[in-house]
Amino acid sequence: MATLSKSPQLLLSPSRLSLDNPKKGFSILPFKNRPTKSLQRSGLSFSRLNNGPAFRFRILPAFAASGEATETDDAEVTVPAAQDDSANEVDVEDVVDGGAVVDAEENPSSAISSTLQSYKDALINADKSTVSEIEAFLLSIEDEKNSLTSKVATLSEELTVERERILRISADFDNFRKRTEKQRLSLMENAQGEVVESLFPVLDNFERAKAQIKVETEGEEKINNSYQSIYKQFNEILSSLGVVPVETLGNAFDPLLHEAIMREDSEEYEEGVIIQEFRKGFKLGDRLLRPSMVKVSAGPGPAKSEDSDVPVEGEGVGGESDEESINGGDGAAS
Repeated sequence: MATLSKSPQLLLSPSRLSLDNPKKGFSILPFKNRPTKSLQRSGLSFSRLNNGPAFRFRILPAFAASGEATETDDAEVTVPAAQDDSANEVDVEDVVDGGAVVDAEENPSSAISSTLQSYKDALINADKSTVSEIEAFLLSIEDEKNSLTSKVATLSEELTVERERILRISADFDNFRKRTEKQRLSLMENAQGEVVESLFPVLDNFERAKAQIKVETEGEEKINNSYQSIYKQFNEILSSLGVVPVETLGNAFDPLLHEAIMREDSEEYEEGVIIQEFRKGFKLGDRLLRPSMVKVSAGPGPAKSEDSDVPVEGEGVGGESDEESINGGDGAAS
């Protein structure tokens, strides 16, 4: 009677099943602009791989050489479902691809290096489809780089133009501010000048009264002192407004500041020098409010030479000779 011997148990692991039929082809590492896959989905795939339906196989006894049958054990082999293997394998690749996406996003240079290495391997293996796909991918990267370079150049030009425009606007604003400030000061000076010009007749009357006052008594002295204090206060107010008198005596005549009403010969002053002031002139800043009325020196007069006195006798001698000649002529005529 043949005896049954125990046969070894057969246990196939999921990794063995997935490695028996590896997927062919090449997967390109994705970049940031390509859709990424969730790691959560990959995690669910692993759980489905571990907990999916399985087939149960009973180990059949083998016949021994001696022909005696032996008892069999109830050992069972657990094998995952075959139809889930392909799906599980895809999910495993999804996990790998998702990790590659994360790595590529964190380190783009390593992703490019991996792509170039894959391109090299595809060339060695003569995989034309993979080579074409990688070349198209690299060309798209080159085109995108050129496009970005062009955009950067355009933005740089626009930035330069805008910077120059801002500088021009800033310069125009500074000029406008200076011009406005100058106009404001000019308007203020004009307004002050008009007010001060209306006070000049009063100042002239003070000057005339000061020249005509003759103090004889103590009461007149007090009146004169009060008058002088008012006149001094009036001049201080004009000075506080920026009004200054035009310098005249001893200075050269300036037609822009002075008004000459007389010329006189002078041995003391050179020609063109002011020797007397009839009316004060005033300025407000650079603006002339009123010119000064002055007398200007014409320089020394013509010098009388010594020969000018000699002809007096000559003239007398000449006169007598003329009279004698005239009388002689008359006598001869008579």
